[in-house]
Amino acid sequence: MRKLMLALVGSVAVAGGTCWTAAAQAQEACPRMGVRELTGAGATFPFPLYSKMFDEYNKLCAVKVNYQSIGSGGGIRQIQQMTVDFGASDGTVTDQQKAQMKGGTIVHIPIVAGSEAIVYNLPGIASGKLKLTPDVLADVYLKKIKKWNDPRITSLNPDLKLPSLDIAVVHRSDGSGTTFIFTNYLSKVSKEWADKVGFATSVNWPGDIGGAGNEGVANQVKQIPGGVGYVELAYALQNKMPWAQLRNKAGRFVEPSLERTSAAADVADLPDNMEVLLTDSANPEAYPISGFTWLLLYEDQKDQARGDAVVRLAWWMTHEGQKYAQPLEYAALKGAAVSKTEALLKKIKVNGKSLLAAAN
Repeated sequence: MRKLMLALVGSVAVAGGTCWTAAAQAQEACPRMGVRELTGAGATFPFPLYSKMFDEYNKLCAVKVNYQSIGSGGGIRQIQQMTVDFGASDGTVTDQQKAQMKGGTIVHIPIVAGSEAIVYNLPGIASGKLKLTPDVLADVYLKKIKKWNDPRITSLNPDLKLPSLDIAVVHRSDGSGTTFIFTNYLSKVSKEWADKVGFATSVNWPGDIGGAGNEGVANQVKQIPGGVGYVELAYALQNKMPWAQLRNKAGRFVEPSLERTSAAADVADLPDNMEVLLTDSANPEAYPISGFTWLLLYEDQKDQARGDAVVRLAWWMTHEGQKYAQPLEYAALKGAAVSKTEALLKKIKVNGKSLLAAAN
């Protein structure tokens, strides 16, 4: 085990200095039992990052990861049915969903934290200029605030000339961890939302327009004047979409960013199972709609070769693969999050023996 740990998170000495060689990394990070293809399905929230990670892992290990970005709800269903090697979700699996897992106990492996931007289509209003408070955002999605020049919005934005334009509320039409995070946030800041709608990967929306995936929401907002929606920050950046400032729990208006996502993820007492929600953080530097995204793996793997492959992929993603997070505006795992994730990966076993220990 010590050999694996050093190889995956350390370096090797070369010519009086240190460097990380591809050969040494591949020896420890890659599957050892001939598996050359893995399948996964789920969250769209981390898809820009997963695309990069899986491409780099294929270059390193010659292992192709076929990942279907179908939404967290779909990823949970597929891992329940054991039709994929791993699921992916931005929302924690409920007790009811856990009870339907055909392969037994599921483990949540956090990969990174990310933020959701509130994007809008208001001609002439630049990114970061529009300010919204938690109660106003909730009432927009409850369809209680219907015009952009509603006094509750204009009072927050005295320097903006907001149009008398209908607010077109856009939400996810598919089961989605992005929706889980967003509705969890609204449930924390609005009792009416919590009572009438609640939070889940899919909810009964009060109205307006659905879009499939982050891509679908982004496209709908871009096409509809007066549109507003929630998308993962990387999608907003890639599509050059303006986003709002949100007032956080400490009373500060903040924009989504890597730094503010990291502040939200800086939790003092992380649970050992890492099933924790980061929304509405009390950290004054935090952006309030942030959350971890997880791989979902069975604790008891049925096939040693495929179990070895998926655990090594997950270890690489949570260690060497973390360097790809920051350029795409995701917050890498740090400190206790890393050590607790390592402990979770060591729990994954076949025939009662840890796959990480078995391979060394």
